[in-house]
Amino acid sequence: MSEPDLNLLIALDTLLADGSVAGAARRLGLSASAMSRTLTRLRAATGDPLLVRAGRNMVLTPYAEAIRERTHTAVHDARAVLRPSGTEPDFPTLRRSFTIRANDGFVEAFGASLIAAATEVAPHVRLRFAPKLEKTATHLRDGSADLEIGVASEMGPEVRLQLLFRDRFVGVVRKGHPLERDGAVTAERYVAFGHVVASRRERASGPVDEALAASGLERTIVAVVPGFPAALAIARASDLIALVPASFLGLHATPQADDACVTTFAFELPVATAQISVSQMWHPRLEVDPVHRWLRQLVLSVCRRQMPLGTSVAS
Repeated sequence: MSEPDLNLLIALDTLLADGSVAGAARRLGLSASAMSRTLTRLRAATGDPLLVRAGRNMVLTPYAEAIRERTHTAVHDARAVLRPSGTEPDFPTLRRSFTIRANDGFVEAFGASLIAAATEVAPHVRLRFAPKLEKTATHLRDGSADLEIGVASEMGPEVRLQLLFRDRFVGVVRKGHPLERDGAVTAERYVAFGHVVASRRERASGPVDEALAASGLERTIVAVVPGFPAALAIARASDLIALVPASFLGLHATPQADDACVTTFAFELPVATAQISVSQMWHPRLEVDPVHRWLRQLVLSVCRRQMPLGTSVAS
């Protein structure tokens, strides 16, 4: 039997990821006709159509769906084997794309600083921020994500993690809200207004509600939105109270100063809640990769600069 052409693996990985001959051709720098010929070779090699027409689009066959993750992992592992170990990367010419799974609050708080720091050293590196719709190690294991940012929970024993900073939740209302004008924000005054909650999984209650319940109080959840930006936008335009991480607002040890340009008023919660430990997580196969180590150090430096441990999240 003749040996398979392993160069086809890269084309297969790209086709399965993109689901389009034209899109895969653009990513690989090939013409559409050359990509079509490659697909023909892949069909002959696998004995499966892989991509079939569905109206104006192409869809993956069941076999293609079944091998998509295995193919991506195989390509990633092959590249790791052929990459020189222990050599210092040439960052000015480095061309590499990293996928970072993080919620929109992290991206808004740290994204711009992280992008600037990365492109200053490696101008051709691309950072792709992907949404975190669920907490799972699957994306780290199959190589579809390089880093995961968030609260570490049930990620699997093999996943590596590093604490970036500790955060806390604060309350936010529009500028001129009664909670800003009329004295200290007590628990009773806090529950007297409606609340907007950010939750990707549409959960309305959390640690704040548990703390309030211990005092015999309950807040009224008027709206549940998928992210902190939406919660903040609603709070700015209404009398509702939003609950967001301090890092998202760029807060430090004290609430925002009175400034004509500030459209919101942030305050410490009137009940005690546990701090949030935000970490970066990665798969052990990337542990010694020099470029990935550089990325991890970059994320750590940017986060510690904006949220130093022990100072900027003190309540």
